Amino acid sequence: MRAIQTIKYGELKDSIAINEVSKPSILSEDVLIEVKAAAINPIDKSIVLGNLQSLLPLPLPSTLAYDVSGVVVEKGTSVNTFEVGDLVYSRVPQEQMGTLAEYVAVKSNAVSKKPGNLSFEEAASIPLAGLTALQTLEYSGIKENDKVLIHAGSGGVGSLAIQYAKVKGAYVYTTTSTDNVSWVKELGADRVIDYKTEDYKSIVKDADIVFDTLGQHYTSEAFEVIKLGGIVVSIAGVLDEETAKMFGVPDYNLPEELTKLIRTKEARYKYVFMHPNGAHLNEIKLLVEDERIKPIIDKIYSFADSIDAFMHLDSGRAKGKVVINLS
Repeated sequence: MRAIQTIKYGELKDSIAINEVSKPSILSEDVLIEVKAAAINPIDKSIVLGNLQSLLPLPLPSTLAYDVSGVVVEKGTSVNTFEVGDLVYSRVPQEQMGTLAEYVAVKSNAVSKKPGNLSFEEAASIPLAGLTALQTLEYSGIKENDKVLIHAGSGGVGSLAIQYAKVKGAYVYTTTSTDNVSWVKELGADRVIDYKTEDYKSIVKDADIVFDTLGQHYTSEAFEVIKLGGIVVSIAGVLDEETAKMFGVPDYNLPEELTKLIRTKEARYKYVFMHPNGAHLNEIKLLVEDERIKPIIDKIYSFADSIDAFMHLDSGRAKGKVVINLS
């Protein structure tokens, strides 16, 4: 079968190739999915560039991507939640990475039936970003009337996080560029901040939650805008000590500057590492079918144009998700 693989670490255009690989076999708890569509995410780009070698070492060549939507064509002997012919979607576990292929084997507990009102391409755009948004905001303890700042509202995670926060009844601030203000407002954000013309730190005050999707200085700045006793949840900042231990990082301590900020605001800080979860995907499925959450797709590419899809992702100009059609 055909697959999009990283053949070496380095520049995207030189490190990705379409190869012939063996069709995967399944274990007792797996389903085999005929891939109809797959989405690519910043983590896929980072893998190819070699930025994650220490955390996610891979044998090369390796098939890329985690998001998938397709049809179950085979199931393991222990699987009783799916049948051959079911239309499904998933963010596959790390050890089963490789959705940019004609078939992928996936643990059944990481799979959900896809939303019935979405195309395969739309469904494939949701899993990683949707799970990241749901799990991060749920960790924060989000509740009705909370004030939440979500950075980068036009991104894959940000656009879904805005919608999920509104489902929970929160007041949502978000940041985006001038060109994206109008359509980000349509996602339901209460206050869209144009970072090119406005300083979010002068607008957001006493937030209950800051969802840091950008890292760098935005992580420390979050403590300027949260209330006393608030929480900063990050998917791009430094690791917290518990997460560092999970990754096997020995003798890790939070940077001193961040520790001081946490103490000053009597706040909490957590780096949230998304985990595949079919039950959570089913929650998202129900919200999509109730039209309370909608996918945001920037562009759909053919399988033959997969390298172009990665180059577009790398441009940073995507509004929403980049999807590859394998049908």
